[in-house]
Amino acid sequence: MNRLSEQAGNVTKETAIQGGVELNLTNCFARITAYNATTLRVRVSKTAFSSDHSFAIDNLNASGKLQVAKQEGTDKIYQTDSLIVKVKTHPFRVSVYNRNNELLCADESDLGVSWFGNQVSCYKQLHADEKFLGLGEKTGNINRRGSFYQNWNSDVPAYASNADPLYATIPFFIGIHDSVTYGIFFDNTHKSYFNFGGGADEELFHFGADDGEMNYYVFGGSTVAKIIKDYTNLTGRTPMPPLWSLGFQQSRWGYDNQEQLLSIAKTFREKKLPADVIVSDINYMDNYKVFTWSNKYPDVKGMLVQMKQLGFDIVTIIDPGIKVEKGYKAYEDGLIGNHFAKYPSGKPYIGHVWPGRCHFPDFTKESTRLWWGANFKQPYIDNGVKGFWNDMNEPAAWGREFPNLIEFGEGKERQTLFSVKNAYGLLMAKATYEGTKLGMNGHRPFVLTRASYSGIQKYSAQWTGDNASTDDHMLLGFRLLNSMGLSGIPYIGMDIGGFIGNPSPELFVRWLSLGVYTPLFRNHTCINYNYREPWLFGESNTIKIKAILEHRYQLLPHLYSAFYQAHKTGLPINRMLPIDYTFDDNAYDPKYQHQFLFGDGMMVCPVASSQSITEVYLPGTTDWYRLSNDKVYAGGSNYFVESPLEDVPVFVKSGAIVPMQSIVQNTKETGDGILYLHVYKGSLQNSYTYYEDDGETYNYEKAVFYKRLIVYNPLKGIVTLKAKEGSYSSKFQKIKLVLHGFDKKEIVSQDLFDSEMNIKL
Repeated sequence: MNRLSEQAGNVTKETAIQGGVELNLTNCFARITAYNATTLRVRVSKTAFSSDHSFAIDNLNASGKLQVAKQEGTDKIYQTDSLIVKVKTHPFRVSVYNRNNELLCADESDLGVSWFGNQVSCYKQLHADEKFLGLGEKTGNINRRGSFYQNWNSDVPAYASNADPLYATIPFFIGIHDSVTYGIFFDNTHKSYFNFGGGADEELFHFGADDGEMNYYVFGGSTVAKIIKDYTNLTGRTPMPPLWSLGFQQSRWGYDNQEQLLSIAKTFREKKLPADVIVSDINYMDNYKVFTWSNKYPDVKGMLVQMKQLGFDIVTIIDPGIKVEKGYKAYEDGLIGNHFAKYPSGKPYIGHVWPGRCHFPDFTKESTRLWWGANFKQPYIDNGVKGFWNDMNEPAAWGREFPNLIEFGEGKERQTLFSVKNAYGLLMAKATYEGTKLGMNGHRPFVLTRASYSGIQKYSAQWTGDNASTDDHMLLGFRLLNSMGLSGIPYIGMDIGGFIGNPSPELFVRWLSLGVYTPLFRNHTCINYNYREPWLFGESNTIKIKAILEHRYQLLPHLYSAFYQAHKTGLPINRMLPIDYTFDDNAYDPKYQHQFLFGDGMMVCPVASSQSITEVYLPGTTDWYRLSNDKVYAGGSNYFVESPLEDVPVFVKSGAIVPMQSIVQNTKETGDGILYLHVYKGSLQNSYTYYEDDGETYNYEKAVFYKRLIVYNPLKGIVTLKAKEGSYSSKFQKIKLVLHGFDKKEIVSQDLFDSEMNIKL
């Protein structure tokens, strides 16, 4: 029997519903609804709509207005305040325009929404100049045009530079063509596919999944930043992170006992190498059993007290596998509470991971998430642990793939791994974040995850998994981070130096110097390779490393202010060039695609450790200053610049304002009490939102923060600090302007007042 494809068919009936319209079609049902003026949802299902669910979105209620504008023959035209939706009824096709009647995206005329068996796809028109960004953690060029990707979260150690899939599923992308932009989020957790013209005619692209609904959102914001804002408004934004987590994190798979951890912490302090975190990988556990400590850690609370006296916090790894062992509390309680994923027979599934035979929590159930979260209290939180690293949560096992028929949920909520796998890491991170937040009495936990789905930014930071110690992997890492940031995840990083391999001293120093400009600043390595503490690369390199670490801590006011921007708008910390320079073709050129803006006004140009001269592109029409020497370069051109190990190419845009602080050894230190405002001379007025809070609690949600708009006016030659907002008092007592490009170098420090301040340059 030949299997043929099936298309949606013709519209036979129209019914008004909350936020939009429901359509009966020859072969299926469709709904088009508005979530706000620039966000539309399109659902197409083979069966009548009976329920609605999303792992990524907390509120599925369509609160926008989609109104009938007019009818053209049999075709219907609807509109929001910002978008026009044209629905062709014979056959069913959807086209979205902005209010200038410029086409954003449209179903391909011959195919539209189609099925092949249970596999559902949506075919869209491909424009001649169209570029695509996004999909989160994906290899390849940042412009996805001509490439094919699939989403099936996988454990991929030392992954190739073109490997796909990796650990995360973020089915959100942005299309750019002519003079317009749009975004699409395909909310389906089955194995999914995105083909941006790769292997197909240059007139169409498509996305789809092995099963489930064709369920996607269209974002019609007029800029990339507005699309990111709408996407994160839908899927959530990051809470403010604990400040200590933004310091340097020293990690290794292989730290074996509490004396070793304390020795490392003391050495950082003795050598005056700034750091905040020691990370414990799986060796701290009793035979790899989660929620336990090995007998090599006889006094965990005492160890943590000493760590805190040294200015360190600790992060512990946690895996989903629960060892099958009588008498092991997590195992026994998990059985009693019915918390494990099952075979269809009802027997708990067993897979082999670090502890041996394991059951795996069913994080789709709220009761299991509550049980999981409560388990952190006694072994971790009560001892002073505030950071929790979720690993192996694709989920991973030694057999690599779990059987798709493994079941999750109960009753009408029952699902199989086939539909849950891509969301498993998200759900584990959610359970960890919500449980530890509940147990920490108003303090913020730090959560890190390897696997994820859209919405992960509400609960966790993410790193790029088990990378390798090569220049290619270092540069690939920045493409991954740039894409993850654009895809809604601002708290991101990679294993500095590479997890698998032994980096040369040059590679380690280069990678560390670039890691300064990533939100997660973590050095991590595998047990089978050399120790990689910063003082082990020779005295001359230790001097360089010390300066690199000090620079990170000086930049923390800028980084924390960028996090506030991400928290409020979804705009990432690491911003690929097309976010700000969307219609500049050079922003997509593979020669420059690793470059990124680090918050407002600062641009980083990653370069291999072997290169002492590199080509960079400085976009726009204004000047750029080299951070290290204030040399000025005109925007809109490419340059060959020196890139020695101790001076990675970093540039600051003219007119920019960059807040910094004095050198401190950890985030608990107060420093000299001076906020250093670096101001770069330019011809255009610019503003910067500076932000502080206590860095520990959620009091910022009650306006217990310190926020100021800082304005540079070049015509008047004045920097204005607007009156502070919020009830928090700044940790800085004085302010000093450090001037770049001006006749004078600095303005002597003066008292920092809460009222408006005008400082003459």
